[in-house]
Amino acid sequence: MTEVMKNYIHWLRDAHAMEQQAEQMLKAQAARIKHYPELEARITQHIGETQGQRELLETCFERLGEKPSVVKDVMGRLAAFGQAVGGSVASDEVVKGAMAGYVFETLEIATYTTLIAAAEAAGDTETARVCRGILKQEEEMAQWLLEHLPSVTTQFLARDADPDAVAKR
Repeated sequence: MTEVMKNYIHWLRDAHAMEQQAEQMLKAQAARIKHYPELEARITQHIGETQGQRELLETCFERLGEKPSVVKDVMGRLAAFGQAVGGSVASDEVVKGAMAGYVFETLEIATYTTLIAAAEAAGDTETARVCRGILKQEEEMAQWLLEHLPSVTTQFLARDADPDAVAKR
């Protein structure tokens, strides 16, 4: 196996673990959101996209005769659990969660941009095509979060100022 291929497969495994982590984080976040229906709906939509992305990556592994890394997948899930528990204690959980979601989406954008270049260098045009499709979904989610951060913030501030409202989630 060439060095190009070794790096490419390694990064593909990283992407799979990242999608496992994303799915767990998104599910935990969606389950806790109670007063921000637009954000909850978009996160729920992205959970479905994320599951589809993971499945697409698994077909790429099959085609290449490779497998995802069990260790990386487990570590990703553990990291997501830690993030969910840590975020749930913040008094401004919904705002911090939306911000963290945006940051994570930009990591995914960088990952798929790298994977496209690596797939092309390895001569794997099918995985490059798959990654372009996933990249588009990640860019759309990042853009949605960026555009909605102000409204999530102002909704939180309004709810936080109301002694009868729960703002955190």
